[in-house]
Amino acid sequence: MVIVFVADQYDALNNGTTISARRFAENLRAQGHTVRILTTGNPGPDKFILPLLKIPVISWIAKKQGIIFSKPDIGIIKEALTGADIVHFYLPFPMARVVEKTAREMGIPCIAGFHVQAENISCNLGLGKSERVSRFFYKFLYKYFFNRFSDIHCPSPFIANELKTNGYTAKLHVISNGVSPVFKPLPPLPHKTFNILMIGRLSPEKRQDLIIKAAKLSKHKDKIQLYFAGIGPLQQKYMKMTEDLPNPAVFKFYSPEDLLQQTRTIDLYVHASDIEIEAIACIEAFSCGLVPVIANSPKSATVDFALDEKSLFEAGNPQSLADRIDYWIEHPEEKSELSRKYIEKSTQYKITESTSKMIEVYKSIIEENKNK
Repeated sequence: MVIVFVADQYDALNNGTTISARRFAENLRAQGHTVRILTTGNPGPDKFILPLLKIPVISWIAKKQGIIFSKPDIGIIKEALTGADIVHFYLPFPMARVVEKTAREMGIPCIAGFHVQAENISCNLGLGKSERVSRFFYKFLYKYFFNRFSDIHCPSPFIANELKTNGYTAKLHVISNGVSPVFKPLPPLPHKTFNILMIGRLSPEKRQDLIIKAAKLSKHKDKIQLYFAGIGPLQQKYMKMTEDLPNPAVFKFYSPEDLLQQTRTIDLYVHASDIEIEAIACIEAFSCGLVPVIANSPKSATVDFALDEKSLFEAGNPQSLADRIDYWIEHPEEKSELSRKYIEKSTQYKITESTSKMIEVYKSIIEENKNK
């Protein structure tokens, strides 16, 4: 098959959507398929480069979250689409609307991935995450983009249910974004502190602030060392919050290989986010054998990863998180046993499995398009 991925950003590994697109492209190519990328950024094999689109105010807000927009160019778009069997859209931005219209005119079937939760938009605009605001943004996304598609890729059952609840009528294909095989258990390295890791963009909905507050409330705060893998608009604020911790927190953007090595020194993974469509970062962590402690939020798919109540804390409650951290500091043998169970669970999220499922979806959509 010749598959076209439409993704405004493909080069920078600073968000889960880009990482997902690159992993799927790599695995599809490994199975003999041609994957073209319609995007911005640096030239490369099978990449069709569009210019940057600058939208007043919106581009400035989006850039703080590591998001950029591309400007439609019909000539480049048609070049990328010519001879394609299917087009896979990753984000509902202006360029994608033009590409979808062009693909439809050329008779090429399409599928859209749902990677932008309504609450991600509302929280980063400072509007909170009330049901009324969320419903507005789900409706807006539907009318602006997703009503054009009969097939939508949902990375988790949670987001599929959210779309159904909000009136989306397309066929919903639930397939994990998938974890690279690089994330696997490695022998631990010796260290003196109790090291806690969270992976994720430093932005309001990820709630790294809860981890900082919980560390200060812990009975064992003198031995806790925090690691935050990611960048984002709240980095300076969080660095200020951690200044009075007994052990200075580490803020760093890691390559996948460096992150894997860092897990060898980590004792516990915390995912404090209130809002998640899937949270590949959490799967990467427990694929390496780290026991997760997850915010029990009704707007997060990450809750479904928890194997028992001890892997959950009350969302938004730093004392509840501190209690969980203290429990696992005091019960290392139980944590080791649970680690083995999480490693076993991680096998269902491998990118190879997700790629095989996506290929079957592509074939089905292509066949249906032929029969129309």
